[in-house]
Amino acid sequence: MMYTLLLLHILALFGAVLGDVGLVSPSQLEMFVDEIPDMPRIKGYDILHGVPVSKTLKISMFQKYWKFHKDLPLTKVFAFGETKRTATVPGPTIETVHGVSTHVTWQNLLPSKHILPWDPTIPTAIPRTNSGVPTVVHLHGGIDEPESDGNSKSWFTARFKERGPTWTKKTYHYHNQQQPGNLYYHDHAMGLTRVNLLAGLFGAYIIRHHDVESPLGLPSGDEFDRPLVVFDRSFRTNGSLYMDPTGNNPSIHPQWQPEYFGDAIVVNGKAWPYMNVRRRKYRFRIINASNARFFKFFFSNGLKFIHVGSDSVYSEQSVFTKEILLGPSEIADVVVDFSDSKSNSVILQNGAAYPYPGGDPVNESNGKVMKFIINSKREFDSSRVPKNLLKYPMPDLSTVSKTRYIAMYEYTSAIDEPTHLYINAMSYDDRVTEKPKVGSTEIWNVINLTEDNHPLHIHLGLFKVLDQTNITDIEKFRECMTKLNNAEKCQIEKYASGEQLSVVPYEKGWKNVYKMQPGYVTKIVVKFAYVHTNASYPFDATAEPGYVYHCHILDHEDNVMMRPLKLVK
Repeated sequence: MMYTLLLLHILALFGAVLGDVGLVSPSQLEMFVDEIPDMPRIKGYDILHGVPVSKTLKISMFQKYWKFHKDLPLTKVFAFGETKRTATVPGPTIETVHGVSTHVTWQNLLPSKHILPWDPTIPTAIPRTNSGVPTVVHLHGGIDEPESDGNSKSWFTARFKERGPTWTKKTYHYHNQQQPGNLYYHDHAMGLTRVNLLAGLFGAYIIRHHDVESPLGLPSGDEFDRPLVVFDRSFRTNGSLYMDPTGNNPSIHPQWQPEYFGDAIVVNGKAWPYMNVRRRKYRFRIINASNARFFKFFFSNGLKFIHVGSDSVYSEQSVFTKEILLGPSEIADVVVDFSDSKSNSVILQNGAAYPYPGGDPVNESNGKVMKFIINSKREFDSSRVPKNLLKYPMPDLSTVSKTRYIAMYEYTSAIDEPTHLYINAMSYDDRVTEKPKVGSTEIWNVINLTEDNHPLHIHLGLFKVLDQTNITDIEKFRECMTKLNNAEKCQIEKYASGEQLSVVPYEKGWKNVYKMQPGYVTKIVVKFAYVHTNASYPFDATAEPGYVYHCHILDHEDNVMMRPLKLVK
């Protein structure tokens, strides 16, 4: 008996060694050898008698194999698509029309086990049978009913066999009555968001408004208006995705790590792709779909971006800029005029340290994103970029109904490694403290007590940044906050007296994510109503299960830098 057990143990170890395939060094993969794909486009509306009408889509999640690079073996992924054959990473781009509802049945057809390691010691969606991969889809930037917002506890497994405690229905209703702009759908399951996105569950969603956008004259059509979904991944030599299976505090969290960073930069599902472009203007809707990596985009030859929109909202004015900083889940809507290039090729590069802002500098692999090969022939281009774009009313600060203090905390172990992150020193399941009124305007003072930049995302609400002020004597203030967790009792007005950072011109408009500087108080004005009209929501925003706000570094969100947000009448 003892001999048998020993033999089984040796075989298990041998199998583990064989299974632990080595990692691919990014230097082994040649850059710019795969052409960038344009993800499949799905219309979220039908045309009846020449008029767009509501449509119901059925989009499923499949396990399949994906080719990230010509020299990599096929990679097992989770992918969105109408069929398994057409499913892609990222998923299809859903194109909708303002004022015309899109209904989506998100179907989970995933296997019983995950393809990546996950950690049950953080608050996590775990089926009662321990079988199945919980998923739920959030339309990032969508202004929709709580039942269709993709609450983290509204998860479901394959064919809805098991469902989370706040699950309500199979088909989500997206009203598309908000301002035109760029959205982003992705998994939002409790404690599994980071692994489900790493596996491939995300894609672009666009709301178009022809009457409003057409007069602008921006580049249009599938060839000249392209989503670019950018993310980082690491691979094993057998092609499989690599995620560190051992936590930074393994005795506390066996797997959870505070940030995931991949070695290869992937755009639209290809590692360091190239794109053939004509010598004219192109519009790129750039989504940072990374777990934790920030990108500071710039062109190798000094070519400029013309920034026209941030997250889900057009800017009031177009802005010329040489670089754009995007945190995880932020979206930049830009135009690039390749006729201004003096060379016939240009590389889109990255200059953001990781973790941002105080981490490692970029290297050869993560400092390059993709290559544009520019046709030498000049051509007529009727598109343009006007200085003035779409103007939405400024929030009236005299109508502010509530001022809140939102503090970001990081907790560490005896070996000074992060164990978890909280907002206002509370976990997700603690009592609801943020209860804005429907239609109200509030001031939030976001206090970042950590050393990381945290991109804060608020579901439903849009906001503008008013100012960013350095916290002086932060150690003393942090000590008080750790004891009292009360910014007013800790005299925030006394400590928030340092230098002020100006908001960069391309980020002065309405946003749904903003990068909260470490050691700063960032004051934002938040509107829980449409920004383009005074109309009421066409749904009950006070319904269950409510909304959330959270850090959009996915590893932080999962453990558990996320809080409930309950609207009231």
